[in-house]
Amino acid sequence: MDKISVLTLVYGRKEALKNFLSGLKTSTQLPDELVIVFMNEPICDLPEMPFLVRCFQIFHENKIPLAAARNKAAKAAQNNLLIFLDVDCIPSKTLISTYAKSFESQKLLVGTVRYLNNGATEQDEFLAKLELLSKPDPIRSDLYEIPYELFWSLNFACHKIDYDCIGGFDENFQGYGAEDTDFSFAARRKHVKLKMVDACAYHQYHPSYSPPLNHFKDIVLNAERFFMKWNIWPMEGWLKQFIDMGLISKNADHIEILRYPSGAEVEAALKD
Repeated sequence: MDKISVLTLVYGRKEALKNFLSGLKTSTQLPDELVIVFMNEPICDLPEMPFLVRCFQIFHENKIPLAAARNKAAKAAQNNLLIFLDVDCIPSKTLISTYAKSFESQKLLVGTVRYLNNGATEQDEFLAKLELLSKPDPIRSDLYEIPYELFWSLNFACHKIDYDCIGGFDENFQGYGAEDTDFSFAARRKHVKLKMVDACAYHQYHPSYSPPLNHFKDIVLNAERFFMKWNIWPMEGWLKQFIDMGLISKNADHIEILRYPSGAEVEAALKD
């Protein structure tokens, strides 16, 4: 049986990483290794785990070089079966075993996600109550099939050979926004299909922005890169909000930044 590598990226998420590791340790099937890539920060001390843990660093001008860090993790992985899991997630006990039974060549397996309530991880014995303390993803939870436009990198798995065939994540995408949609479009071009599987991860609460003005520049630049490759605009909801705020103008094939959001505007976009 092929061995499994779980891959995750870290930037300033020490408490989330602690909970991630606690959940992973309770898996009914343990991974054969965990690969952690620390982005623009030192490797931190980690608890002893019942499987191999290998840590790497990546330093980049962009503080969260997601595409480059995922590629580094995939290249470093020693095993053929790869599970990509966001550090903000806590894997269900059966996440790994579900993926292990579902791996197929030329398939991207897309797991499910539930969102933990604010304060959930502060409760006693929260690992035993993850289902109760969480809500389903409002967009994907009722889907049995997923379109390439809704693929996300929060919780997915594939064979390493298929990851390499797709070409990994395009490192021309800098930071946050559209890099995972680009990856799924590249998968479609290579005839790699998407398959939904019931490999559940619980996303830990953290403050977020709507629209994500804290990633304004990355989103605009990545939207233009995506359009140049695929002749279709990604993240159109966010781009429309930027237009409505007078931050950008957009024509058929170009975005012009009119101004950057003020600190007050960014703060006002922070969700409760």
